[in-house]
Amino acid sequence: MHLATAVQFQSNWVEILASPFMRTAFIAGVLVAVASGLIGYFVIVRGSMFASHALAHIGFPGATGAALVGTSVFAGLVAFTVVGAVAIGLLGKRANDREVATGTVLAFATALGVLFASLASTNTSTVTNILFGNLLAIPPAQLVVFAAFLAILAAVLLAIFRPLLFASIDPAVAEAKGVRVKGLGITFMILLALVVSMAVTVVGVLLIFALLVTPAAAALRFTARPGWVIFWSATIGVASVAVGLVIAAMFNLPPSFFIVSVVFVLWLGAAGMRRERAAAKPAGGHG
Repeated sequence: MHLATAVQFQSNWVEILASPFMRTAFIAGVLVAVASGLIGYFVIVRGSMFASHALAHIGFPGATGAALVGTSVFAGLVAFTVVGAVAIGLLGKRANDREVATGTVLAFATALGVLFASLASTNTSTVTNILFGNLLAIPPAQLVVFAAFLAILAAVLLAIFRPLLFASIDPAVAEAKGVRVKGLGITFMILLALVVSMAVTVVGVLLIFALLVTPAAAALRFTARPGWVIFWSATIGVASVAVGLVIAAMFNLPPSFFIVSVVFVLWLGAAGMRRERAAAKPAGGHG
């Protein structure tokens, strides 16, 4: 009874979708999905899934601290994720070193976030938005920042694409060939920090995997070509944002759950299709 009362179909959902705040949410979601698609492939290839998750948590004290002192939550989030990214990049060169550095920075940042969140107890809605995201609360002015971040990401990735791919696949050989592996690693971490900051506004700290990793993982079920993986990863992210916003408007519920659910369903579908294709190959070969 309580669930039925809480979840109700909105007959005017088309009008809701046409409202200014929904248009802002859609544009912001598309920008974030494309940015996540651009970097998601490298997150997987470089084995930086834990780092992406950690950066979101590292940004948490920055966001809660900003809320505590009354400044821009997004600016605090970006500041802490970028500083955390540089720290992880500088402290860890090898994979094991990166894991230790990431975990150490993450533990300290989480403790700091708990302290700031407890002090900022009057801003509980802000803390909730940071943890779970609130795409509908993004102000129109922030679209300019998102577009700038996306432009920076695209330009830098285009400039370093080949050496970054080489360093991601075989860092030892790349370094022997003269590729500046450590510098590329720090640059990548800073780019990842910018995308993480954007993605937190959509799905929150706790659901960050949904946009940064899962679309690229689904795309890798079909192709290993970097360009196509990036294209399909961005496409999956954009489709998930669009469908999630439509369902959220229909039932007047937060879009984060629906966006993550669509991404999850698409990933399951990609995994299922991959298994079917793999199972059909021997039969086709014997025929």
